This record gives sequence, C-alpha cells and structure tokens, in this order.
Amino acid sequence: MFPQRLDSPQAYDIAKAMMDGFNRHYRLFRTESARAKHRFETADWHGQQRAQRERIEFYDLRVKECSMRLEKEFKAGEQPMEVWHQVKLHYIGLLVDHHQPELAETFFNSVTTKILHRTYFHNSFIFVRPAISTEYIENDQAADLPTYFSYYPSRENLRETLTQMVEDFHLQPEFAHLAHDINQVLTAVQGHLYQVKLRANFQIQVLSSLFFRNKGAYVVGKIINGFNEIPFALPILHNAEGKLYIDAALFGEADLQILFSFARAYFMVDMEIPSAYVQFLRSLMPHTPRAELYNALGLAKQGKTLFYRDFLYHLKHSTDKFRIAPGIKGMVMLVFDLPSFPFVFKIIKDYYPPQKETTREQIQGKYLLVKQHDRVGRMADTIEYTEVAFSRDRFEDDLIAEIQKFAPSQLEISDRDGDGKQEVIIKHLYIERRMIPLNIYLQETFDTGMQDPHAQELMEHSVVEYGNAIKELVAANIFPGDMLWKNFGVTRNGKVVFYDYDEIEYITDSNFRRVPKPRNEEEEMSGEIWYRVGPKDVFPETFGPFLLGNDAVRGVFMKHHADLLDVAFWQSHKERILAGHVHDVFPYDASRRFVPAGTQTA
Repeated sequence: MFPQRLDSPQAYDIAKAMMDGFNRHYRLFRTESARAKHRFETADWHGQQRAQRERIEFYDLRVKECSMRLEKEFKAGEQPMEVWHQVKLHYIGLLVDHHQPELAETFFNSVTTKILHRTYFHNSFIFVRPAISTEYIENDQAADLPTYFSYYPSRENLRETLTQMVEDFHLQPEFAHLAHDINQVLTAVQGHLYQVKLRANFQIQVLSSLFFRNKGAYVVGKIINGFNEIPFALPILHNAEGKLYIDAALFGEADLQILFSFARAYFMVDMEIPSAYVQFLRSLMPHTPRAELYNALGLAKQGKTLFYRDFLYHLKHSTDKFRIAPGIKGMVMLVFDLPSFPFVFKIIKDYYPPQKETTREQIQGKYLLVKQHDRVGRMADTIEYTEVAFSRDRFEDDLIAEIQKFAPSQLEISDRDGDGKQEVIIKHLYIERRMIPLNIYLQETFDTGMQDPHAQELMEHSVVEYGNAIKELVAANIFPGDMLWKNFGVTRNGKVVFYDYDEIEYITDSNFRRVPKPRNEEEEMSGEIWYRVGPKDVFPETFGPFLLGNDAVRGVFMKHHADLLDVAFWQSHKERILAGHVHDVFPYDASRRFVPAGTQTA
C-alpha cells in the first residue's frame, strides 16, 4: 500500500522534473517527426534516412539526461523508498489531462529503473499496468488537431471528395497529374463499392497527418458504409521531374499489415495524441497487436512496454515450457521459444567456432545497425531486453543445460524473493517474431512432392521471394553476409525475411570480386582456395554451390535471379549507392502500381 501522506516536498519536485524530462523528449520527437513533411517535399532522402536513425536515439538520450538531473539535484538514488512511493503518486497527478500519458508512464519506468536497484522493480515503484486511461483524450478542447478528418461523399461527387481529401494535406510541390491519379483511385474505390448500396453513414475517415517513410508519404484511412469498413492507404511519391503522384491504392487489412510490417522502418507521423492514432489503426488492422503499431509509429519503448505486458499475460494463461527452438542451431546465437507464443528469444553465445571471428560487442552493433537502418520489409525488427526474469519451472531442463553450456555468463538462477521459487534471469536477449525457417519451409514442400501443383507453387514462390529479399536488401545498402536458406524466414503473409545479422555489412563497405583464373594446372586442380581473400571480399559466383544443390530450386532461381551470381549486379548497385542514389523499395507488389499519366497500355 502507498502511504497516504504526500508530505515530502522533494517527492513533488522529483516527479515534476521527470515530467519535464518526458515533455522535452516528446516535444523533440514530435518536432523531428513533423519535419519529415518538409524533407519529403524537398526530396531530401538522405536527410530523411538520417532523421529516422537519429530519432531512434532520442529516447535513451532523454532518459539519461533526466536521470543525471535527478541524481545531481535530488540525489535520487539515495532517497528512501517512502519518497519514491510519493514520487509515483505525484507523477500520476501530473498525468491528469496529459495527451501522452501512456508514453509518460513508460518514461517514468525507464528513469526509475535506471536509478533504483532492480530488486525494487515491482508494482509499488513502476507502472506495471496503466494508471491513466487513454480513452477519449481527444475530447479535451486543448487538442490542436483532430486525429482524423471525415468526408461525406455521394456516388456523384466521390471524385471531388477524393480530390479534396488529398489537397487538404497541402503538399508541395504540386501534383503532376492529380486528376489522372484521382481517376485511378476512384476506379479502385468503385471496385470495392460496385453494386453496393450506400448507407446513411457512408463516409471516408482519414488520419490528419501523413505517414512518411523513406521516399514515400502515405494517406491512411478507411471507407465506412453501414456496418462495413474498408481500410485503405494511398502512397504518394515524386516523379523524375520532382512533382508528386499517387502510385497505388492499397485496400484491406492484409495490404495495411504489409505496409506496417515489423520488418520495415518506423514511420514519421506528427501526432499530438498517439493513443488515438493507435486506436484508429487498430480499427484498420484488428489482428495487429498494439505493441507493433506503437513500434511502427516510432514509439518503440511504448511498444516494448506493451509487448512485455502481453507476454506476462500470456505466461499467466499458459502452461507450456520454453524449449530449444526447432531448426539448425546457429553458431553465434542460442535460440529458444515458447510453442504457444509467436516469438523467439535469442541469446548471444559466450564463444564461437574459429571461423566466426567476432565479439559480443560486434554482434550487438550489428543488431543496432538493423534497428536504425531501413529494413525495407526484409529484416525482422527485434526487441532488446536486459535482466529478464522467468519462472524456472517454465524451462525445459535441456534448454537450461544448453544455456549453461554456451552462454553461462548470461544466465542466473536464484531465489530472489526468498519464497523458495527459483527464477531464471537472462542478462541480455533479443526477441523477434517467429517465422518458419526457409530451409524447413522448402523441405516441407519437397516432402509433399513436386507432383503436387500447390507444393510446386509454394516452392517457386518462396525461391523467388528469397531472391527478391536479397535484392531489396542490396537496394538498402545491406549485404546479408551469410545467405544460407536457414537464415531467412517465411512470414504469415508469405514474405521472406532475413533474421541472422551477425555477418551483415554495408554494400558500400564490401569488395565484390570475380574469382581469379587459375595460373597453372596445380591451382586449377586445388581443393583449397589458392587466391588471396580479404576480410571484406565477396565472390558472388561462389554462392551457387552453397545455395542451389536442389535441381528444382536451381531452375527457379536461375530463371528469376541468376544476376545475383554475377559480380556486375553487386558492383553496379554499390556504385549507384556511393553516387548518392536512394533506391525505391515499395511495400506493395509492382502489379498494384497505377499506370502513369501519358502511358499507353495495350
């Protein structure tokens, strides 16, 4: 129980300083997000990428600043626990009428856990569950902009309404052929409304801020007609002359899930009330966890908080045990999972085979690179935790033995609370969404038999997707390093995603070479590599023997992606990136793109 007397003047001052720290953080976060519109309008693609990377670091910097202030001004770590009880109550009071209370609570947790010893991380000192509701915050008259705008078209003026909807974002420069673009959007919309009776509440709701990522801006909203709601998104891009155009119309939950995928970079969105944006997005994608939506909006710490709450809830209502994850074991990462939970847990091992010349710090650096980089839908996002406690009785003995053997420095088993119940504490781990390893996925299609047309189709699709994944990573200046099938996974939407990061490099840091011709018969017949290989040298023509041992796979791969075995492909992309070119990578199939104005169709 909290003490009822709030009689420590320092308690209020500490709470106010923490709130000031959060408000400064969100002000800077929102300002940087709002600037994305100008960067888009001026085609400052490198600036957009730089801002996306730097914004990720904002949170930890502000937490550090706030913690240092509390230590300097209040000697916060030396304050008695009674004062910290009061600090939390004062902080809750300051959250009344706040427009980002859930984010402020997470900020409080981050600062508190940085100052206090972890034995104090329990309900009394941190927000294990929300104290302030985020419902109906928008009813506050102080909100500067509604979360979404509503339009009420008829069949007769739907074109004019769509035009007004786009123009209301006041984008610069001008659209090259807006009337042409709107006609294509109208055709797509009418395809969903064809022979459908329009009800009294027929309307279009559109989030009031655009979603910016890489070289695109996205209008996000939904069409409402009676009991039916159709989510949609309109990507807006620059053409070669620097004018704007609408590139496609995406409809339905599946399209939006791909757009907001955990394998893509975070959006930049100017939001006063983030919880209202998440609530709206949940109406478009009800099967996407709120944690992933906060992540997609660039609010990764809030996503991490919600993920952990969901995880604890799942543990409370399940009884299965953590186990060694199925599949080929990695040389660097120890992977385990809980069968009933759709995520995997990864621990960096303490030592590696001789061929893996790396360190824990280097591996962590690779994961940070992926976190800050444009993942182009092809690299899984990860959630990083330290000092995570689990109940020992939820672990299979084989898994404990595996951790003790390969990562003993990361494991602690103790009775921390003195109640006779052992806890497993993992010092550092990464968590990412579970996928079917591509090698297992392919093997399942072979087990079904290539005589089965469906199995043949799945095999061909996954091989084509594998090559597409590599090419899109190349476009984002990423060389995967280890391109074996086992390092890629298949998502629920059939996308192939890369998830083994310990050998990734920038394309621009890699040296792509052809295998030298042997100078004599001895070199030609040698079973060993007889030519010099530098640490960043890559020989694309040598990929084939490791990847294409199966004739059926080889046939599909060579039909669609033979250029991946040619050094010219890699070198040309490297040169374009070094020249400053930013490639287009679309979060939708090319078949979904509109026909540009003036293009003749057959």
